[in-house]
Amino acid sequence: MNNRLLAGRYELIQKTGEGGMAIVYKGKDRLLNRYVAIKILRPEFTKDEKFIENFIRESQAAAGLTHPNIVGVYDVGREGNIYYIVMELVEGKSLSEIIEEKGRLGYKQAVDYAIQIAQALSLAHKNQIVHRDVKPHNVLVTNQGVAKLADFGIAMPVADGTMEEKSDKVMGSVHYFSPEQARGAYVDERSDIYSLGVVIYEMLTGHVPYDGDNPVNIALMHINNPFPSAKEEVPEVPYQLDRIIHKATEKFQSKRYKKVDEMIDDLKSISYIESRFGSKALYGEFDGDEGGDTRVINRPDNQVKRNQNRNTGNETGTKEKFNLIEFLKSDKGSKAVIIGGAAIILIAGLIILGTLLGWFNDKKEIEVPQFIGDTYDEAVSKAEEAGLKIERGDDVYSNDQEEGYVTAQNPEAGTMVVEGKTIVINVSKGKREGVIPTLLGKTQDQAKTELEELGFVLGTVTQVTSPEDAGKIVKQSIEPGTKADQGAVVNIEVSDGKGVEQAIVPNLIGRTPDEAKSILSALKLEVGDVTYEERADVPENTIFWQSIARDSEVNIYTAISYKVSKGTPPPEESVEPENPESGDDTSGGGSGGGESGDSGSGEGTGGETGTGTGN
Repeated sequence: MNNRLLAGRYELIQKTGEGGMAIVYKGKDRLLNRYVAIKILRPEFTKDEKFIENFIRESQAAAGLTHPNIVGVYDVGREGNIYYIVMELVEGKSLSEIIEEKGRLGYKQAVDYAIQIAQALSLAHKNQIVHRDVKPHNVLVTNQGVAKLADFGIAMPVADGTMEEKSDKVMGSVHYFSPEQARGAYVDERSDIYSLGVVIYEMLTGHVPYDGDNPVNIALMHINNPFPSAKEEVPEVPYQLDRIIHKATEKFQSKRYKKVDEMIDDLKSISYIESRFGSKALYGEFDGDEGGDTRVINRPDNQVKRNQNRNTGNETGTKEKFNLIEFLKSDKGSKAVIIGGAAIILIAGLIILGTLLGWFNDKKEIEVPQFIGDTYDEAVSKAEEAGLKIERGDDVYSNDQEEGYVTAQNPEAGTMVVEGKTIVINVSKGKREGVIPTLLGKTQDQAKTELEELGFVLGTVTQVTSPEDAGKIVKQSIEPGTKADQGAVVNIEVSDGKGVEQAIVPNLIGRTPDEAKSILSALKLEVGDVTYEERADVPENTIFWQSIARDSEVNIYTAISYKVSKGTPPPEESVEPENPESGDDTSGGGSGGGESGDSGSGEGTGGETGTGTGN
């Protein structure tokens, strides 16, 4: 395809790479006289209309994202059966290549790249775009060290398929899947945060947290296995950074960072702590600066140590470490604690007493109105009239309120608050259509937790006889992968662990084949061989024999064969004999007229000898 011209403008110069979804070429935009990267979808993806529709929509949306950490999308087009994206050409390497070359990155470089990737995601999320395929292969690093996130246009369609459908295409991505992506469930901005946490882990350790023989096994690890600690493997990793990774990779979305901007703040705090207190502050022990007093705020055990430099009176001066624990054990420390504690208790008591008596409150109390069911603007107006303030909290999915209407408030309606109090409201995004997860093989408690996390409800639980382990789910009322609204009820059947379920063989004799089929199906039995025979004593289309006797106990899905009557056989036709006296036939009626058709000879009525052939 080299040297081909697309849209009369984009010249394909040479292939530079390829992946499961597309092939990438270095090209030249003849109109603007600049080099570009051109990504062309593989032919097998051009036959799926829904895929193409999503591809074009998301690529066009990504084209509106302008950010130094995002690979620019210049154009999206089609020529014949070729679908392509024209992008910024980045001179450098992918992050995956850098990790492969270096083995692993130092924490400073990893934090730097992580912040840049997160800043790219922040802009995308603010524009309602979820990347869904954040991984080192999709991060390009320029020769100047600028990290750029790519493939916004392709990411959305990738996540729409199941792993079974595209298992050979998602192998590179499943290592970075969030648990909800692995389950085929609802995906939002926090799914990108999870993937970024995996990328940071890989940068620090040189490998992904989970690996296996096939995509399904890896996906199950994301769902079930605890996320490993980067610090346990690489001691140089700061405590704070290890905690950031674990918060980003929580199994449930609700426990992760709410917004990627919160993650950026925590990542930036690492360099701030180091610049303010020195690199040792990241590991819990350090010497303070001369003349300064510093504090460690980063130890996981919440220990606080202070180091203080004191001039001992000699010419050069020395540094002494201040040990808070030893100070508290000393007489001076004990007295300080006693006096300070008493003062704190006294002040706290006065504050509580003053609050109860209204010493500090000259504002009138107001009853909080009901905002649920109002639009955001209506809530703001109502709050202003009442002397209150409104803060918009989360935009959430709701079965009760239509999109754009308040679905929750804090404090609740009827609560008495002081004038000027801020009321936090959540606004509905409408009903959420999610995907029913796979519950088979899980316990009832696991199913309940997973369904509630996705906005569904666990319905009736029925115990059935099964060879599966006791307590494991063997059947669910809504098939996995089915799209359903929030609040959908899923009933389950749980194994009792007693073996194969049994069925009692019914009496089929006297039934019609259609009746037999319905009865066997209801009892979880199968129809075996069906033969038809002529029976004068049994009505037509009636079963007169079955392979397994009635009331026998068999395993479910056992096949039962039966015979069906074709009715009374037709009567035999009678044959009139020929009149021997009428004959002029000299062919003779002797033994030559046998049924077998053999030749025979006999005397004719005319007294002459002749031959004849039997019919």
